[in-house]
Amino acid sequence: MGEKLIAGEFDPSGRGRQRVRLRQCLDGLGRLLDDRRFDRPKNLMGLEIELNLAGTDGLPRMMNAEVLERIGSHDFQTELGQCNLEVNIVPHRLHGRVLDQLSEELRTGLSYADRKAREVSSEIVMIGILPTLAASDLGSTNLSYDDRYKLLNEQMLAARGEDFLIDIEGRERFRYASASIAPEAACTSVQLHLQVTPGRFADVWNAAQAVAAVQIAVGANSPFVFGHEVWRESRPPLFLQATDVRPPEIAAQGVRPRTWFGERWIGSAYELFEENLRYFPPLLSVGQDEDPLRVLDEGGVPELQELALHNGTIYRWNRPVYDVVDGVPHLRVENRVLPAGPTVTDVIANAAFYYGLVRALAEEPRPVWTRLPFPAAAANFDAACRHGIDAVLQWPKSGRSASLTRTSAVRLVREELLPLAAAGLDSWGVEPADRDRYLGVIEERCKLRVNGASWQTAAYHRALGGGLDRDAALAAMTRRYCALMRTDAPVHTWPADPSG
Repeated sequence: MGEKLIAGEFDPSGRGRQRVRLRQCLDGLGRLLDDRRFDRPKNLMGLEIELNLAGTDGLPRMMNAEVLERIGSHDFQTELGQCNLEVNIVPHRLHGRVLDQLSEELRTGLSYADRKAREVSSEIVMIGILPTLAASDLGSTNLSYDDRYKLLNEQMLAARGEDFLIDIEGRERFRYASASIAPEAACTSVQLHLQVTPGRFADVWNAAQAVAAVQIAVGANSPFVFGHEVWRESRPPLFLQATDVRPPEIAAQGVRPRTWFGERWIGSAYELFEENLRYFPPLLSVGQDEDPLRVLDEGGVPELQELALHNGTIYRWNRPVYDVVDGVPHLRVENRVLPAGPTVTDVIANAAFYYGLVRALAEEPRPVWTRLPFPAAAANFDAACRHGIDAVLQWPKSGRSASLTRTSAVRLVREELLPLAAAGLDSWGVEPADRDRYLGVIEERCKLRVNGASWQTAAYHRALGGGLDRDAALAAMTRRYCALMRTDAPVHTWPADPSG
């Protein structure tokens, strides 16, 4: 975004120029959705991965500016923390051998970036939360050297009016008060994009929400928060609390957090953008006075940059995206559920499972979201984050019954969802060899009940049992993780011994 960002007007009353501009953007989006000017989807998918930097000792390295300078590619960008990078893969058509193509491109790009990082004594790590990160590693001085991060931090802290409280209780409890949003930088994810028509958006978004818990259950990879073993996938609670601009008394009144799962199934993309304006005061602005309705009257396509920027400060796990490419608007569902890693093969397997499953569920004659109450989907998400591969979920019974049954996530995946994902990949036109290879990784994880989170905790406890203290055990496990990550052998095949 070329415009210089300025502070938004944190104005819960709804007055102020930015709310007026956002309302104009929303009106423009509404007209666009009715005008049928959106790009016809070409089965395009996109992939972004947030990465960590660590040294050979397994400890974090705060040097993304130096590493990015060495890499010298626009495919790699800064993220919030100085220990983070992000890699963006160009959009691909979901067809043929796309999964193997993505795998090869990722391996090549990450291998190159890792070589460049090693020139400055750092390494690239794909993991949901780096286990060796300490709370003291993530303060305002550790934010990336970019004015947008500084401004976002200032605005969120001003909105809250006090320190951000991190309080997560799982196998252990971690409590910490942060004077900045920097703890958010501990959370590194995979973001899966899917371009859809306005008419298909709601079905795809609803399907993505319904399966978010299953994605977490099979893909959890973040069991440690600042050295403490908490939930199997600890990113969601950490991200929520690190971005929660609500003072406790406001949260107690039922005001929504800026990081949230949602509260209902939807009928259109417009509903999500309208919720953004209704529930969340703007934090940032591009200061642009585009009149979307006038642009439309003149035959043009509005950029709606204020709407896009506001949307980017509301952290839904499945986010709507409006974008304009070569003068043509389009909509995407951005799936933000998955943690990074453990390997490229694991990342592509997670992507294959998601894209296949969402396609199949979105096309069912009796969609799952008509049989699964939204509160049950939200409860599933929480259970999967807490328990990972061992989660027990609520799911509609097969047949015409409207009742729910409780079933283990691994049984649900193996008996019902993997066949649906395979059928969905067939509908996309993905080659059977790709389909079977990557969905086979998901099946084996479920058979063995092993994912990144379960491997990390098993290796950590084995190191503790070998006589290492907490910090040394975390570092030993992280070093072993990094070594195995580079083999690209999927995580369910890894030995648990951190010493190798």
